Amino acid sequence: MLDSPDVETSPRQGFLRAPHPVGLAWALLFFVWSMTPSLLPRVWYLQGVATGLSMIAGYGIGVLIAWVIRRCGVEPEWSARTRRIGWWTLAAAAAILVPLFLVLGSWWQQIIRDLVGVPRAERSYYLLVLLIAVVVAVLLLAAGRGLRAAAAGLTRLGGRWLPAPVARLAAVVLVAVVVVVLLNGALYRGLLGAAEESAKIADQGTAEGVEQPRSPERSGSPASAEPWDSLGKEGRTFVAGGPSAERIAAVTGAPARTPIRVYAGRESADTVAGVADRVVAELERTGGFDRRVLAVVTTTGRGWVNGNVASSFEYVGGGDTAIAAMQYSYLPSPLAFIADRETPQVAGRALFEAVSKAWAARPEDRRPRLMVFGESLGSYGGQSAFASGPDLVARTDGALLVGTPNFAEPWGRITAERDPGSLERLPVVDGGEHIRFASRPEDAALPAPWEFPRLVFWQHASDPITWWSFELLWHRPDWLREPLGPDVDPGMRWIPVVTFWQVTLDMVFSAEVPAGFGHSYGPEAAQLWARILDPPGWDAAATERVESALRGG
Repeated sequence: MLDSPDVETSPRQGFLRAPHPVGLAWALLFFVWSMTPSLLPRVWYLQGVATGLSMIAGYGIGVLIAWVIRRCGVEPEWSARTRRIGWWTLAAAAAILVPLFLVLGSWWQQIIRDLVGVPRAERSYYLLVLLIAVVVAVLLLAAGRGLRAAAAGLTRLGGRWLPAPVARLAAVVLVAVVVVVLLNGALYRGLLGAAEESAKIADQGTAEGVEQPRSPERSGSPASAEPWDSLGKEGRTFVAGGPSAERIAAVTGAPARTPIRVYAGRESADTVAGVADRVVAELERTGGFDRRVLAVVTTTGRGWVNGNVASSFEYVGGGDTAIAAMQYSYLPSPLAFIADRETPQVAGRALFEAVSKAWAARPEDRRPRLMVFGESLGSYGGQSAFASGPDLVARTDGALLVGTPNFAEPWGRITAERDPGSLERLPVVDGGEHIRFASRPEDAALPAPWEFPRLVFWQHASDPITWWSFELLWHRPDWLREPLGPDVDPGMRWIPVVTFWQVTLDMVFSAEVPAGFGHSYGPEAAQLWARILDPPGWDAAATERVESALRGG
């Protein structure tokens, strides 16, 4: 972080000068704020990173304020004695506030852990939060000063031939361009390229306990046109999993069929559209279009499908179901979330359009009910096949969209255009006629009649994937103005810049919490599928048995 937007000082002076006292005061304030509660419990080293990022942001804001005041002509001449008093006051405040809020921060984290239902952490580790935070802040400060020094050197060099203001502007622009080019080059051609190659190699493995299915209703079986080795690690896990017809019958107490699961791996075709066509061919081979319910799933990153959502769909559907999914990337979801938001959309559109076209070609009285589901990037990619909420309603027979990222559409428009008075975290749309939002399954039970098709956006109030956005830097969202969800610490408040970094770091382990919190969506999916599908003769006891079966009972 630069100490001042000015660049006239020499590189050595700019790099080695003492920290600005106003910047330090703001850094202390942001340190205090960074220790306040967020959506999920954080391990101590992530808290250290969040605090360091917040501190350097506060330092930069303080320096910028001081610079603006000077530019307005206010330059008080403080005496040496006044300066000493100021420094000692700042030091005393730090000596009191830093240990106090380290203790309070560790205590608040224990409260969040109790709320979420994870074991308490050793509070003494919070002593290392300060060390990590200072290291992060100092490194970023050094980087900022280095860039400032480079701009100052270029300004002096350019000043030999150009007017000073022009030279200064050109230097700043040149440094910014070089930084962007280097970061983009390193990120996309270097780090991401290496990550994708590494992920491609890892994708060749098979998870422990996963075995090739023998049933012809599964892709990757001996009867399938999709070789077992071509499905990718997550694809193999998907087609090998799920309940059998016998298990479904035992749990539901009604006759059942063997569920169909079809899948194609990324290496099965040269294009995403080609992979989608292979999925449709598998549906034709297995008789997927002859089942009572057919679900199109857009996967996450390298092909993952939430087993709880898929299996509960099959239980509630009595096994008279087919699920169609495909792999579109080798990148793990966190990297795809950052670097590749286009491919999930391309895949979501390609798969739904391919399946929908084949489905529409069948006589209307012989078509299965056409469902859509997906989680996280899968929800984001799957929604890209639809222009709006009404389009979702018109072109499907139901949907369960889980943990939708904040940048997804039409989720964003649906949320923004919610009925007046409804909450951002639980919007009501057209009185709940077709589309409903739920943090807990019971949230979908609105007083108004629920017409078919029924669509549910399932999103926990504590899920940072759903609530993270760049706007958190400067804008307090409605979900932090309104009453907080029952799974969010009531002490959470929006703080400019700080909340952005807190929620950013919350995302790292957002799925490593018990089901019902964060980005962890579990057996409760059975309750939502029961409401969406509404099978004849189904009751609450059957839902409870399905949930118990999914939990291993």
